[in-house]
Amino acid sequence: MGSEVALRAPAAAALDPTWAVPARHGEVALHFDERGLIPAVVQQHDTGEVLMVAWMTQESLDETLATGQTVFWSRSRDERWHKGATSGNTQRVVDVIADCDADVLLIKVEQGGAGVACHTGARSCFFQPVTG
Repeated sequence: MGSEVALRAPAAAALDPTWAVPARHGEVALHFDERGLIPAVVQQHDTGEVLMVAWMTQESLDETLATGQTVFWSRSRDERWHKGATSGNTQRVVDVIADCDADVLLIKVEQGGAGVACHTGARSCFFQPVTG
């Protein structure tokens, strides 16, 4: 993770769901929803496999960028969630990229531990085919 994605939120950011993050080509103003959340797609950096989708707050994104480990916001528990803190299946951040509308993040990681990202014990949370 390079310095070009280091987060420097303004002091007023806590009151404003839109705030600027230094990016490779200027700044990107991230757009958090009315609850102060932004979705994050987590992808294995070397294979492109989608591992999971989670939610982030300003604070969890700050912590993710500062520590190099994924930290999310659990909507069901209404609390901060350091991925792998209890299971050992941590995620080392390789890159963080905003989408074209700056309202979704793509977080490229090295999946650690037993290589499991899903709480079910599966490598990826995406394993249930939907048919019509």
